[in-house]
Amino acid sequence: MDEIALTAGALYVIVLLRAGGTFAVGWLAGAGARRSRFAGRVSSAKFQRAERAIQRWGAPVVAVSFLTVGFQTAANFLAGSMRMPLPRYLPALFVGGAAWALIYTTAGLGVLEILERLFAVRTALGVAAVAVFLLAVCGVVVYRRRGAALSSGDTEAGES
Repeated sequence: MDEIALTAGALYVIVLLRAGGTFAVGWLAGAGARRSRFAGRVSSAKFQRAERAIQRWGAPVVAVSFLTVGFQTAANFLAGSMRMPLPRYLPALFVGGAAWALIYTTAGLGVLEILERLFAVRTALGVAAVAVFLLAVCGVVVYRRRGAALSSGDTEAGES
């Protein structure tokens, strides 16, 4: 039980620092944009309506973003750049971060426990499982890179 609490606590601190840092970078980027050549776009009525909506309703989006893969960073950055007030952002960060830490703790430790048992009982099967996992990851990476190369080649061909 101590192992789970320690892991969850460490992951919680990590996610608070990472997401809070992303929010801060977004806040600074938004402040910079307001002083740059984009200031006219940032001060448009449409942008200001979007900013007010994020400030008012963005907290649930930020909290739920911790349950997604890939959207979390964007949600925290946008919350910062759109200047979501801290009294709305921080509860979303704390709740969403806790959910993220618990999910990753239970799933991560569960996978490690399964691998530990597999290696103890059947080492060859454990090695094979890790090898299949690594091959699958490599396959996904190659597939995505080829897809990206093909789509960038299509846009270059379309522009010619």
